Amino acid sequence: MVLTRLQPLTFNSAADLKDPMEKPHKRLLAWRKSMDLVRVVYELTKTFPLEEVYALTSQIRRASVSVPSNISEGAAGRSAIQFRNYLSIAIGSLNEISTQLEIAFRVGYLDRNKFDDVEHQVDECLALTYGLRKSPSHK
Repeated sequence: MVLTRLQPLTFNSAADLKDPMEKPHKRLLAWRKSMDLVRVVYELTKTFPLEEVYALTSQIRRASVSVPSNISEGAAGRSAIQFRNYLSIAIGSLNEISTQLEIAFRVGYLDRNKFDDVEHQVDECLALTYGLRKSPSHK
């Protein structure tokens, strides 16, 4: 498709939207939602006390980064068994994030609304990742 300055960008089919060089993990909803979770975790932890920068802040950020990282690594041409193993690691990181968010809430770093909102995102990521791990197309 050749575009000029005056032509509007249009797509005739879903195939027009696909990039043949796109990485396989970028098509996975579990990966996309976990990337959104990373952004939210980074935003929330900006408000944590400075003395937590090498403790809870660092721990929860590393756990959040681990989720999409493991999904993408597992999706990179691995066997089905290896992919499920990487998804299991991502699920472990999501449960770690859930615990760390609970700690942040209990010590007063997060209010109830922020905690509930981000916990809902974690639960959504968990459901998607569990579903992906159980999917027959990935066995």
